[in-house]
Amino acid sequence: MESVEAMFDASYHPDSAMDPEEFRDYGKRMVDYIADYISKMRTRPVLSTVKPGYLRELQPSVAPLQPVGIETILEDVENHIMPGVTHWQHPSFHAYYPSALSFPAITADLLCGAIACIGFSWIASPACTELETLVIDWLGKACGLPRKFITDVGDGGGCIQNSASDATYHVMLAARQVVSRRLPETSIAKMVAYGSEQTHSMFEKNCMLAGVQHHVLKMNDDFSINVESFKKAIKKDKQSGLQPFFICATLGTTSACAFDDLVGLGKVAKSEGIWMHIDAAYAGSAFVCPEFRYLAKGLEYAKSYNFNAHKWLLTNFDMSVLWVDDRHEFASSFVVNPLYLQHDKESKVIDYRHWQVGLGRRFRALKLWMVLRMIGVNGLQSHIRRHVALAKQFQELVLTDNRFEVSNNVLLSLVCFRLKASDKTNEQLLAMANKDGGIYCVPTRISGKYVIRFSIGNYYTQPKDIDRAWSVFARCATDILKETPMEQNGCTSGL
Repeated sequence: MESVEAMFDASYHPDSAMDPEEFRDYGKRMVDYIADYISKMRTRPVLSTVKPGYLRELQPSVAPLQPVGIETILEDVENHIMPGVTHWQHPSFHAYYPSALSFPAITADLLCGAIACIGFSWIASPACTELETLVIDWLGKACGLPRKFITDVGDGGGCIQNSASDATYHVMLAARQVVSRRLPETSIAKMVAYGSEQTHSMFEKNCMLAGVQHHVLKMNDDFSINVESFKKAIKKDKQSGLQPFFICATLGTTSACAFDDLVGLGKVAKSEGIWMHIDAAYAGSAFVCPEFRYLAKGLEYAKSYNFNAHKWLLTNFDMSVLWVDDRHEFASSFVVNPLYLQHDKESKVIDYRHWQVGLGRRFRALKLWMVLRMIGVNGLQSHIRRHVALAKQFQELVLTDNRFEVSNNVLLSLVCFRLKASDKTNEQLLAMANKDGGIYCVPTRISGKYVIRFSIGNYYTQPKDIDRAWSVFARCATDILKETPMEQNGCTSGL
């Protein structure tokens, strides 16, 4: 075996790649690049058009043996990486739901990377844990959440998760554990979780991973879960020897931005001992504005609640915030406590490793802390209200053209619309608009019909961008309908 002296390369030091003074220089160059990238976003195409495998043709097949200079790397970023980026921060990006961005959050991410702690427990970095608890309470209070979810006034509390998918999975596992403790003879395979066709697809995946059954409930005309359907499903499943244990209600569904009846569902769930989780991944950010909180009526019935601040609250991914009404019950489902992770303050503090499947945690709270301090609640409210107003602007433009119809109830910043024509024609419309119009939208199905989702959430989107997007759709519709006279007749007649 080689000696330590032989193995140790004294000529190498991490600073040989970039020392602190070079970091000042290179870091400024990268900050300048980022600032230019964001401020000049309009000059780039919103949607990447590269072909699969493009990057392997541009980059070496093996890692370099010797360091590469920052100039070369920045050139590769612009010439190799950027062509393969779909620019989520582009003012004309209207697909999915938004991905939040702000300079305060970017700055905090830089500090997080420098501190580089792994905050799995309080002792591993006390500030990492305590700031997370503090800012999650700040956010909960700013959104008017029930007091039971706030750490400093009760048994509840919150934490940062990677995504709404992770948050829902963790509370489902906790709910499963609660049933297993209460009814140890109940097989996991007989436990039933409830959602609807509007519930996000991650719910079905989580049921599959948790080993529980997934039952789909009927919906009302407004795409909310039908409460009577929930009652009947519980009765039927119990008669079949199954154990109802979980329901995922949604505030702001992905397809139509529909809102479930939390009061009706909550009363049933409470009477049946069923854990009700609220997925507000998109819409939850809007509740910083008091005028939108009526959409969350009945939140007091929830056992857990989650929304993605990284969608609409100017905080970069990942910043999915989960609250539970009993942090001790929740954390007890994930406790594995080997000696090397124990410390003498455990009885007095929160250890967030007990709030998730994984162990490691980044210092993500810095992002939310800096956003809340540098932008403030008033600034966040203005941000949300501005986008809701832009959605109303787009809705009005759609309604002025009798060839089109709006397919959802526009309550926040999502407008679902379609030509009064066949699904095929609407598919052609979207494809043409995305390809030729410099915008990006995605489709969904509502009541069995193909519709186009127009989501607004980009910080830099202006009224002129809304006008331009509508002009693209109107022009593309005219071009398509010229080729399909029968469809044109249908649109003109308003059928």
